[in-house]
Amino acid sequence: MLLTVTDVEYLGDYTLLCTFSTGETLKVDLTPLLSYPAFEELRDKEQFIQFGLEDTIFWKNGADIAPERLYEMGKAA
Repeated sequence: MLLTVTDVEYLGDYTLLCTFSTGETLKVDLTPLLSYPAFEELRDKEQFIQFGLEDTIFWKNGADIAPERLYEMGKAA
């Protein structure tokens, strides 16, 4: 089964509540990714909260995260 993100909600700071195609909902803190070049400009929370959803989360600067990585980083909600 292909893992996808089916819903996402902004919780504050750099944390998202992600619902996956498995039916699980996990809190994902993306703070550790903000040191990577593709994510640096997302330190600006105004930019961070402007994400989209199409099987995974993406931003207008071209950054995205594989659903599998989001799932690995997630904690029980």
